[in-house]
Order: sequence, then C-alpha cells, then structure tokens
Amino acid sequence: MSGQTPVPDLPVDAISALRFSPHINSTRFAVASWDKHAYIYEVADAKTVNRIAKFEHRAPVLDVCFGKDDDEIYTACLDWDVRRIDVTSGSQTVLSTHDNGVRSVVYSKEHSLVVSAAWDSTVHIHPSGDAEWSTATINLPSKPFSLAVSASKLVVAMANRALHIYELKALASECRSSANSLQNRLDIEPWQRRESSLRFMTRAVDCMPNDEGYASSSIEGRVAVEWFDPSAESQSRKYAFKCHRQPVDDVDVVYPVNAVAFHPVHGTFATGGGDGVVAIWDAVAKRRIRIYPKLVSSIAALSFCSNGKYLATAISPGFEDGNDEVAEGTIGIFIRELGENEVKRKAK
Repeated sequence: MSGQTPVPDLPVDAISALRFSPHINSTRFAVASWDKHAYIYEVADAKTVNRIAKFEHRAPVLDVCFGKDDDEIYTACLDWDVRRIDVTSGSQTVLSTHDNGVRSVVYSKEHSLVVSAAWDSTVHIHPSGDAEWSTATINLPSKPFSLAVSASKLVVAMANRALHIYELKALASECRSSANSLQNRLDIEPWQRRESSLRFMTRAVDCMPNDEGYASSSIEGRVAVEWFDPSAESQSRKYAFKCHRQPVDDVDVVYPVNAVAFHPVHGTFATGGGDGVVAIWDAVAKRRIRIYPKLVSSIAALSFCSNGKYLATAISPGFEDGNDEVAEGTIGIFIRELGENEVKRKAK
C-alpha cells in the first residue's frame, strides 16, 4: 500500500473544503479554511507538496473550486460573497452576493457556469468568461448543504432530505434568455425532485464521472448511491448502506460521513468519516474495496486528482466529542500516491 505525505504550510483553523483541479495532468489543489483564507498547493511528486498561493477573505471560506484553468478559482464565503480569484495576479472579483453565508460553489466547464448555493435558500447561476448575461437566482424550498456537478447535471442536496437535479444545458439557456430581466430570478423547474433515501441530514454529495448518477452521505453513518435515469429499471438499482461506525465499549458508535469523492478513472468512490477513516467503495459491486488507517481527527474533505494518481485527504476536528477546541496536530492534509490497482474495481 502506498504511503502518504503530510502537506506543509497548513491553514491555522479548520478546513472546510479541498478540491484538486479537474484539468488534465494538473496536480494543483485548492483549500478553503475557517481562518478566512483560500490556499493553492501543488504536488511536485509523491514526497513533495508546495503551497503556491494564499488569498485572504473577510470571513471564513466555506468552499472553493477551480474555474476554466488552474489560474482561476471561485470561493464561497461566510461574508455572503461569491468571488473569482485570479491565482497569478491575486485579484479578487465579487461575482454576486447572497443574503446569507455561501455554503457551496461548483464550476461546469461544459457550460461555462459557476453555481453557488447559500443559506438564504438560493442558488446563483453565474456566467464565466465573456458571457454577456448577469447572475440569475433560483429559489430553493430548503437550505442547501452541498452541490455537485457532472457533465450534464447539477445536484442540490438540501435540508428536509430534499434533492433537486437540474439539467445544466437548460439552466444556461434560461439564464441567457432572461438576461434582460430586471429581477433575473428563474422560475425554472428542476429536471427531477427527489427525497433522499437517507433518513438523516445530508452532509455531502458527488457525481459519478460517467454522468450516470451520484452518491450522497448523511450525518448518521450512511451513504446512498442513485442513478439519474428515472426509469423504473434504473431506479431499482439505487441502494444505501451503513459505514463509518466504530465499536466503543461494546457500543456501535455512528459517525457522520463528511466527504464523498469519485475516482475520475475507475468510478469507485472514497468516503471520509468523523471516525477519521477513509474507505474506498465499488458502487456497482456494492462492496468496500479498501480501508485506510485511522487518522487523528475527523475527515473534513477528500479529492482525487484528474488522472486519479493522488488522493488528498483533509482532517479537522469534527467536535464529535463535544470539545470545540482545535488541538495541535488535529488539522492536516495528506497526499496519498495510489497504486495501480489500489482503488480499482475487483474482477468478478
């Protein structure tokens, strides 16, 4: 099994998000932190990781994603702003301002859209690049907890077990057609409305790299795997399973599943829990492939690089023990170089 390398020059407060660049052969990753900064790191090789940029915000940064290339990132901030940052120059531009903290931000390269979701129960759709239309707003029925995009879909996971799935092509079309509207509020209906098959609050969601479905996780140690295709045959394939549970004094302690990330090549996925454990799963065979040694604190975020060679894991205190102090050594980022068959589906 490959070892893992600790990342130097860490944030000084809890890590809220970590994402590798999706661009081919890139080894850059971005990190968002409660210390009011977004960071860019680069993996030089399995043993060397360098921090190459740091960007200050007015409040904790809750999410971050790359844009059209490695020199563009977008951040979601507790100060209500969605920002575009030019990594080279360091310049920051506010794309839009919500009416509450911004929880999530994602970028669709296929449709040149930046999508943000905030605790004011809205989604903002922003054009990127040279588009001549302004930000559009979609009102949601509940507070959003997580966003994910595939090549064609946007998945919005919300409170009350609600999930909305939008077709990105339709969102882009509606935004352009309503560009001259004074309000620019979209009444677009989601392509699908779903109720999560998980009984407790959704914590994270990620889309399959083949654009066929998604996995979501909950605070109650469960993960659900579902497919977009609404046909009865396809929907009969969906399932949920228990994970991230540890026996403590003969009692099964259940931990939140804070992170879900699909491997871009093999289509397997990783989960990270409040138990400090990362596990790899085969969504098709419905089985666990691998479990990694327990880390010193809760898994905060996971991300695979674009070619699937590296897995980045961020840890931060999850405060599952009721202690809200950040102890030394409990914040960390680790880069694992993956063996050729380490996260590959097993042959039947």
